Amino acid sequence: MNMNSRQWVVALCGAAVLTTFGCSSMKTPATADVAVSKAAVDNAAGAGGAEFAPVEMRSSREKLDRANKAMIDKDYELASDLANQAQADAKLAQAKANSAKAQAAAEAIQEDIQVLRQELERNRK
Repeated sequence: MNMNSRQWVVALCGAAVLTTFGCSSMKTPATADVAVSKAAVDNAAGAGGAEFAPVEMRSSREKLDRANKAMIDKDYELASDLANQAQADAKLAQAKANSAKAQAAAEAIQEDIQVLRQELERNRK
């Protein structure tokens, strides 16, 4: 083998190694993104997202399902993107659910205050 051929062999082997490690390193972040997104979807569901933000919950679940399919298809970049979108949708659903619950609690307190005021007025007369 002459010097030029050896250089080509070394270059091709190096490219193969880089490609192999580059692909496997993409899997780890995508796997982590999907796991974090699943936790976010679960948290949003537990917070009442399905009741108070059904559109966002449906969107987050659909994107998480698509991210899982992309993982199976070994399309790690797409899986990561979809997982991040699912997480954003889930966080929005959870925020909307928390806001709706806080609003309902505030309204209940206002009603209680109104009842107490009426009782005080009645007792003053």
